[in-house]
Amino acid sequence: MSGTERPPGRMLRVGGVPLHVVCEGSGPVCVLSGGLGMGWFDWEPVVPLLSPYRTVVRFDRPGLGFSAPPLGPPTAASEGARIAGVLDALGLPGPATVVGHSLAAFHAEAFARLHPERTAGLVLADASVEENARPVPALGLRTAAAHVRGLAFAAAGLPRALGPALRNLSVRAASLTGDDPAPAGLVRRVYGSGRVVRATLMENARYYDVAPNSRTCAPTTRCRPPPSPCSPPPPAPARRRSAAGSSASGPSPGGWTAASRPSPPPGTC
Repeated sequence: MSGTERPPGRMLRVGGVPLHVVCEGSGPVCVLSGGLGMGWFDWEPVVPLLSPYRTVVRFDRPGLGFSAPPLGPPTAASEGARIAGVLDALGLPGPATVVGHSLAAFHAEAFARLHPERTAGLVLADASVEENARPVPALGLRTAAAHVRGLAFAAAGLPRALGPALRNLSVRAASLTGDDPAPAGLVRRVYGSGRVVRATLMENARYYDVAPNSRTCAPTTRCRPPPSPCSPPPPAPARRRSAAGSSASGPSPGGWTAASRPSPPPGTC
């Protein structure tokens, strides 16, 4: 599409924020979530390969692409819940495979931890990894500083002057071919916006807070999943001492009898 055409997809209100969402194809659901500052169009080369076999969902996080600005700073829990909210708004409650690229790998992991029963699988593409991630001090100060920088850059006209050029440099540095999947007019329209710059700065400022929190999200249900065929064998049954040294099936060596511990059936809470 050009920079002036109406983008594909539709606007859906998720968590109080109008989000730009594109849903294509048919079959099992696959959600594509891009990295820092990326938009729905960054997945354009991938969608034709998936849509014949999958229902492919792309969305712009708050402030990015064509979505409205966020109501607050991003957290692991809020981004995991946002993926679930997009699926709910599309009427897709079943299990989904979530693809998280770079920073969005934390969001995909948070979704899987919050909604294990809705997660068919995770694909972490060139994922951000923080093995010993810990929250960085001065969260409030960093958040406020990112907000002020975004406002200052927008007031000075820097997004329109530098945003598209910085986008092109990042694509050339990260891509094997150096080709941008988005048309030049669309890049100018999106990355020339102060809204997108502010959202990108805020995501970057909260990176070291989202990273560790993606591993601490608690699931919303406590249902026991069905056992996997690759699961280890169950532990040997516990044994208890029989007062008479025998059981209904006959005596056991040393006077011990097997006492199996009952467990709830798979898929029950």
